[in-house]
Amino acid sequence: MAATKKPVTRRGFLKGMIVAGAAPYVIPATALGAEGRPAPSSRLTMGAIGLGGRGTDDMRGFLGFGEVQIVTVCDVRKEHGERAKGFVDQKYGSKDCVIVRDFREIVTRPDIDIVLIGTPDHWHALIAVAAMKEGKDVFCEKPETLTVREGRKVVETARRYARVFSGGSQRVWEDYNYFHRMVRGGAIGQLQEVWVDCWGPSQECYLPGEPVPPGLDWDMWLGPAPWAPFNNGRLNFRPWRDYSGGGMTDWGAHNFGGALFTCGLHETGPVEVIPPDGKDYKQLTYKFANGVVFHHTGGWGGNLSFRGTDGSIPYRPGERKKDTPNIIIPNYKGRGGLIGDFLHCVKTRERPFRDIEVAHRTVTVCHLGNLAYRLGRPFKWDPVKEEIVGDPEAARWLDRPKRAPWTL
Repeated sequence: MAATKKPVTRRGFLKGMIVAGAAPYVIPATALGAEGRPAPSSRLTMGAIGLGGRGTDDMRGFLGFGEVQIVTVCDVRKEHGERAKGFVDQKYGSKDCVIVRDFREIVTRPDIDIVLIGTPDHWHALIAVAAMKEGKDVFCEKPETLTVREGRKVVETARRYARVFSGGSQRVWEDYNYFHRMVRGGAIGQLQEVWVDCWGPSQECYLPGEPVPPGLDWDMWLGPAPWAPFNNGRLNFRPWRDYSGGGMTDWGAHNFGGALFTCGLHETGPVEVIPPDGKDYKQLTYKFANGVVFHHTGGWGGNLSFRGTDGSIPYRPGERKKDTPNIIIPNYKGRGGLIGDFLHCVKTRERPFRDIEVAHRTVTVCHLGNLAYRLGRPFKWDPVKEEIVGDPEAARWLDRPKRAPWTL
């Protein structure tokens, strides 16, 4: 196993720079322990990468924790970087936050402990692997990967370099813990079927070329994705296959994640995936080794619906309502929700609630569903080897090539 790097505290970094006779990065005045904040030796320095709407929301969430010091922000869109810097500087009462356009300027900085990744999906795995190899812990927005093979690579990197990696799906616990308690507590008997509602797959993009607007590094935005002419519609990346798995991986990361955790299937996967055929299978269907069946769409109670031998939830007319079982289900550690859980685990070196293995397994279910829709035929899946069984044509879609010079 490769040697791991311990997070470099700001105090340790400065000491090393002084010994080496080099000039350190500019350190904000608020890093000196003023305003009742933790001393520099116990503070976690952060770089934030990808600061569109959701990335900025996550960054502002981290700003609410006094043990975090955001020192640099990165985005290929000038206005996003400037907006993020404004939030950081306003919080700390300074003008010290540094803006960069290339994520490598963040992941290679020795004074940064943790990295937030809020880029479009096609960048997630590449940045995460680069950051972890440099000794950073990672908080990455969902969906954590663009392909199944990317996910396993990210897990392997996290384990090899002993990094803490948290996926960014807060809804798995915060929205769905009622279902977790009901199903795990036996309120509906032996679980049989689950319906997961979310939008469907992404699609090919054929938008015509437009002039690249000032302040946007379009080539860097594309990164590992195939070259394509700029069109403003591509910046809304969710619908397009080159950049995202669509609603299936976006809200699917929340909703399939909630369903898998409810059923205790969050560290495995299905054994068969069957697309709708208009006859026997009305919806995309997943079969698991324990006999539980998942359906994409078709539920009656919002995002998640469950049926067991003794009833269903949400309840249907005429069903006897039952009290929520009083059981304890391990979830977030520390304080402050999903972000607080991540920060706690960075300090203790525990695995967070949305550990990368769990996040990878969830988004794999979404990727496999997209593949079944695309192929229009069923296939078998080995959740241990993470391989499609007996269908080489389908198996080649578990990954996709990256545009040079980007590799994983």
